[in-house]
Amino acid sequence: MIILENARVFDGHSAECAEGVSIAIEGQIIREVSEKPLSFPEAQRINVGGRTLMPGLIDLHTHAYASDMNVKRVDGAGDPYRTAHAVRMLGHALDSGFTTLRDIGGGDWSLSEALKDGLLRGPRFFYAGKILSMTGGHGDFRGPGEAHHTHGYCSCGGDANTLCVVVDGVDACLRAVREQYRRGAHCIKIMGSGGVASPTDPIWINQFREDEIRAVVNECMERRSYAAAHCHPPSAIRRCVDFGVRCIEHGTLIDDETAAFVAERGAYIVPTMAIIFAIRESGAALGMPKDSVDKLNEMFDEALAGMDRMRSAGVKIGFGTDLLGEAYIQQTREFLLRSEVFSPLEILRQATSMSAEILMKSDQLGSVKVGAFADLIVVDGDPLSDIGLLAQSGERLSLIMRDGEIVKNLLN
Repeated sequence: MIILENARVFDGHSAECAEGVSIAIEGQIIREVSEKPLSFPEAQRINVGGRTLMPGLIDLHTHAYASDMNVKRVDGAGDPYRTAHAVRMLGHALDSGFTTLRDIGGGDWSLSEALKDGLLRGPRFFYAGKILSMTGGHGDFRGPGEAHHTHGYCSCGGDANTLCVVVDGVDACLRAVREQYRRGAHCIKIMGSGGVASPTDPIWINQFREDEIRAVVNECMERRSYAAAHCHPPSAIRRCVDFGVRCIEHGTLIDDETAAFVAERGAYIVPTMAIIFAIRESGAALGMPKDSVDKLNEMFDEALAGMDRMRSAGVKIGFGTDLLGEAYIQQTREFLLRSEVFSPLEILRQATSMSAEILMKSDQLGSVKVGAFADLIVVDGDPLSDIGLLAQSGERLSLIMRDGEIVKNLLN
């Protein structure tokens, strides 16, 4: 047993932090949270010294295998190179205080098992498998001069790339959803609109028909899971939520009316500011094609305004970054970018309890409470006053605990 004592606790929810708290961890689980000293003679005791103890951070929008800003080069890099990138990216995330990631496109059973078995360092790992894209959609990275794909899920490639699978029609969508769940996916993501990285679709285009989206959503519900959708323009956001999608990724160009609709439906949005600013500042230097950088620039000015509209409408907002290639080191920058719109308390909730709710894991993650997993960080200072403490890639974290295991400890 480990006891963390003399802690100032942000529990993932409350605006006020309890002082002088002791937390008992047994195995992987928080067994007791008390404002009185805990008496366990055989326990390992760590004095937190009045620092802020809080739930480990959650990033809901990552791509562990996305080893390059140019997504076509990701496919050509090969499995060993992509895995090597995943190793460094996952280790950096853990060292930055992220104890849980959701890989929302490309992550797989093999990487998940390697993390579980301790073959590499990294956060708790949820994954959506391959993203579903229609032909010519945001997940179809072929240029207009490239040949058709005809091979389905065969190992020679066909209509599947590292991050996505291309499907058209209800039957093909159902088959792809069932295949991703067979491979251990925790949720399913579809491409609901055009995007930045793909070569042949404008940002504004709505993708997939209603019957295709509803078929995917229904299959997810039967699995007691959920569907997420990549969407930038308001038309795509609204129709996906209307058709039953539970979580919108990005939502960059949302308008006031659509934000109110999303809030009324109780759906979630995971904005991703870090990748937007990374591409704006250095996308070309990091290998992103000019056409993609140009598409990003078209919507850049709306990025922070879109988050403000979500906030005003009362949309439930999760925390995500979507960083590709060398930009992975900017993960904690998301805290500073969001601080242009949100208060520190709002951002802390987004990165803990709200993201756990989106994962459908509120009983286990994102909170400091009895019965939750012991995924915890200790911050030197008060992030409720200065969110920038979390924006330094873990430098202001004196303790990181994942699943009851101490992975960093500067306290003793």
